[in-house]
Amino acid sequence: MVDFFKSFDPITQAFIATLFTWGMTALGASVVFATKTLNQRLLDSMLGFAAGVMIAASYWSLLSPAIEMSGGNPIGKWFPAAFGFVLGGIFLWGIDKILPHLHPNAPIGQGEGFEFKKRKRSTLLVLAITLHNIPEGLAVGIAFGALANGGTEASLASAITLAIGIGIQNFPEGVAVSMPLRGDGMSRSTSFFYGQLSGMVEPIAAMIGAFAVAFIEPLLPYALSFAAGAMIFVVAEEVIPSSQEKGNKDLASMSLMFGFVLMMILDVALG
Repeated sequence: MVDFFKSFDPITQAFIATLFTWGMTALGASVVFATKTLNQRLLDSMLGFAAGVMIAASYWSLLSPAIEMSGGNPIGKWFPAAFGFVLGGIFLWGIDKILPHLHPNAPIGQGEGFEFKKRKRSTLLVLAITLHNIPEGLAVGIAFGALANGGTEASLASAITLAIGIGIQNFPEGVAVSMPLRGDGMSRSTSFFYGQLSGMVEPIAAMIGAFAVAFIEPLLPYALSFAAGAMIFVVAEEVIPSSQEKGNKDLASMSLMFGFVLMMILDVALG
């Protein structure tokens, strides 16, 4: 797989990688063609698993490399990672307050964002997963864009691993959109369409992230930690609460642990 990606420039690599992550969202949404309902415990465990993958990816693939790159910072090696991480969280907090959305498992009356009460459930669910996918797309784009600044084969493998991990956790996100819509009476094809639609933002966000760091090298550690902060905000504010709202706290927590361990193994073994 590494050899395949070597034949492309970093921008194209990021685009191909996020086509994969988008495809995994669509694959999750396609579950709607097999069944109209999904066991709540299974859905909650999948969301918990996705949270674990995102937490592990935030450190192993984003924060750790950002710290390693910051050895010459005059303030301190910790500064770019700390500053970018907090800025990423603030950025997602602002979007969260503005963008109307509805967390998976939440009733329609508990939507968030500007004028959410005027939006349909389908729109709110798609926008919620779109909110997840913005930092995920940025993270993949930044990881591949970094290769334009002298990245090694190991860093390419790490970027590929990040894309694989995000793709894995995109599967339950596609399920989390399409299945509730099917349960509300939407047709299978319409439910699938909305489920996969939420993943379309990832290639766009990836291109933005890749272009930014490919041409402005000093931004790289800040950009990596920014993506990590944005992802952690989404996990803490939305994914973990959604996985536990129906009472399956222990199951969701253990699934989070397994997701974290899987992503850690992938990053250390392949990166």
